Amino acid sequence: MNVVESRPAAPVVRPARPGELSVLRDIERAAGELFRGRDMARIADDEPASLAELAGYQQAGRALVACDGAGRGDVPIAYLLWEPVDGCAHIEQVSVHPDGARRGLGRALIERAWRDSGLPALTLTTFADVPWNAPYYARIGFRVLAESELTPGLRKIRRREGELGLDRWKRVCMRRDG
Repeated sequence: MNVVESRPAAPVVRPARPGELSVLRDIERAAGELFRGRDMARIADDEPASLAELAGYQQAGRALVACDGAGRGDVPIAYLLWEPVDGCAHIEQVSVHPDGARRGLGRALIERAWRDSGLPALTLTTFADVPWNAPYYARIGFRVLAESELTPGLRKIRRREGELGLDRWKRVCMRRDG
């Protein structure tokens, strides 16, 4: 008797559909719960982007979803939002539902965003000391930018993050060149 080992289905990454935007908010809330264990309840309690904000990304073609192709079928389990900033594709948000963690969904979303953007590099801002943030991005080819390397757009993003109180925890800007 031959035993066939089943492998998880490859994730499907595609543009978000208008009817899925509330699911993206649910994904972000679930992903945010992981921050409670790091004494970052304020991050966990932060309200996701509004439906109108998500619709703006979706209509511009800059909202991507990943479906695990298995248990949830074509229902998103992770998502990414990006926007052009200073000639790069800036990852505004990437969230993976805890049920989809460690399956390569975040990386698949990042690769698709870079490919779709047609821009020479990716940038993002993130928490320096959260394992699934800066250390993860470093493993997939991002590097921390020195203060002198920050573009005007990245400086503006960092100022806004400071106004929102995110600087309570160490933040960094990162970049990955194509």
